[in-house]
Amino acid sequence: MIIIPAIDIIDGKCVRLSQGNYDSCKVYSDSPVQVAKAYEQAGFSRLHVVDLDGAKWSSSINSETLQAITSATKLKVDFGGGIKSHGDIARAFEFGARYVCVGTIARKNPEIVKEWLERYGAEKIILSADLRDGMIAVNGWKEVTDITIHELLDIYGGKIQNMMCTDISRDGMLQGAAVELYEDLVKRYPNMNIIASGGVGTLDDIRRIADTGVQGAVVGKAIYEGKITLEELADLQNALL
Repeated sequence: MIIIPAIDIIDGKCVRLSQGNYDSCKVYSDSPVQVAKAYEQAGFSRLHVVDLDGAKWSSSINSETLQAITSATKLKVDFGGGIKSHGDIARAFEFGARYVCVGTIARKNPEIVKEWLERYGAEKIILSADLRDGMIAVNGWKEVTDITIHELLDIYGGKIQNMMCTDISRDGMLQGAAVELYEDLVKRYPNMNIIASGGVGTLDDIRRIADTGVQGAVVGKAIYEGKITLEELADLQNALL
């Protein structure tokens, strides 16, 4: 399993929210590029970047920050937040994203996402399945839909290769991941690359996620809050590979 450090961006700064609440925003760094360089220097190869401004509004907003990160590092970046048009996804790839995460548009306009799966390749698209009380949430997690993760995947008829799943109630809380959710997803979709996101507060949390059989785990706030050091995280990554 790969460990994927995270950078969430508002106004060009590294921040974290709790349970998707924008009012809980806490700034950790004015320089996402320096944070990304620290991850790379620690030995990580992947990075999860979320444009929280874009997720909240109508389109990707922090694309230039993405470009700055990919220009300054060799990290394989997956980028999401506000990817809602052909221009948004094209810009993300142009600015160096290796993968693009689609969330709101995957629920509201599946036909355009199916087109992207064909145009860019299913291996480059990650479905962001963000759950609140078991239901898919969209628009920066402000709107809860009436569809489950399984119903959303059914829409795509097996075309989704990569999925990042977040239990919103655990995100930013540092109290453990939704292990049972990931165990169920791995059993139901054995051929899908599943990435767990949300809730990691300790190294043991990551080990429990690894035991579910998912391909990746996102770690963010635990690093910023000093719950896990980059050295500890890198050592665990080496053990898990």
